[in-house]
Amino acid sequence: MSIFDLPSYVGSSFPGLIATQLEVSLGAVAAGLVLALPIGQACARWPKLYPPVLSVATVAYSIPSLAFFVLLIAYTGLTETTVLIPLMIYSLVLLIPGVVDGVRAVPPEVRLSADAMGFGPARRYLQVELPIAVPAIMASVRIAAVSSISLMSVGGVIGNYGGFGDLVSWGLHENKIRLIWLAIASLAVLAMLCDGALLLLQRTLTPWSRGRSGRKRAAQ
Repeated sequence: MSIFDLPSYVGSSFPGLIATQLEVSLGAVAAGLVLALPIGQACARWPKLYPPVLSVATVAYSIPSLAFFVLLIAYTGLTETTVLIPLMIYSLVLLIPGVVDGVRAVPPEVRLSADAMGFGPARRYLQVELPIAVPAIMASVRIAAVSSISLMSVGGVIGNYGGFGDLVSWGLHENKIRLIWLAIASLAVLAMLCDGALLLLQRTLTPWSRGRSGRKRAAQ
């Protein structure tokens, strides 16, 4: 029997667990990024808005994930939404600073050049500021993705939401240590692979940064 063969009571195959783990955890990060982009832009444009927004996000992040899941059960039931909402909120405390730092890193002369070319605020943000901010944003996305992959497994303690949290739950319930170790090892490998894939995506989106890094190394 292969180490990846799962007992029938788990209710899913090993590839199925991987698919669910990625779908929920990365879906939560994607939803968080959709919220973080306009919020971060607003905080970068109006600096006084940034401290209270970050404070609210930090307070939400401080809520224990298990308690957050249990509180939502009364409203969303034992569904994937119960896990997705907290993960999305947790990602904001990482994504919003990344967006703010990225937008603030745009040189003032670049903004002035865009204004001189007749770019409006929205067009300037989407076509000028956002591409330059990609490295900082992607750095925060990578951290949020790894964190989300890990935290999703906590949901398996209170319900079978799919993913490797189910293996931990069944391993404890059936006293199958093999399932627990398989879940832990799989989570670590999946997190590393996801981080590597996002790093590759970042380099693909910012080819100019590779050339600049190469010139810096050559100068040294």
